[in-house]
Amino acid sequence: MKALIVIDVQQGLFQAEPAPAFAHDVIERINTLTAAARAQNVPVIFVQHELASGEFLVRGSANWALDHRLVTAETDRYISKTTPDSFLRTDLQSLLQQFDISHLVVCGYATEFCVDTTIRRSAGLGYEITLISDAHTTQSKPHADAAQIIAHHNATLSSIKSCGVRIQALQTAAVDFHA
Repeated sequence: MKALIVIDVQQGLFQAEPAPAFAHDVIERINTLTAAARAQNVPVIFVQHELASGEFLVRGSANWALDHRLVTAETDRYISKTTPDSFLRTDLQSLLQQFDISHLVVCGYATEFCVDTTIRRSAGLGYEITLISDAHTTQSKPHADAAQIIAHHNATLSSIKSCGVRIQALQTAAVDFHA
């Protein structure tokens, strides 16, 4: 069974200046994915990054909240994390086991940090993975613009074979939650 994992699409991160690349389009695609997942009774799990008190992403703060453009539902699940790894010191693994999940569909922010780390950890744990190639994002960096970082990770992550599981990069329109 599949689960959709939406990583760190939070107010403080998406309302930043500059905003993540293609932020509006990425959020629209995530809303398309969450609607499709819910229609197939596929669990939708939102992961939110939090920092210690007095810092930017304090749990319960406006910055920590999911971006206001995301469409959520009562059936959605929520995981809070404190590192780029959505599994480290969280309940994500037990939640996935509860639903008998073997395949993760991953999107969100930031491509080269939390998305990358979570995908690599997922592969190491034996999950098949679909990275939604047009529904993850980051900001440009001095060494590479955001589009280059996204393209690099789409190519690199889907080339990892050593974990023994399939990692594929697909665009939103190609995702089939039923299959």
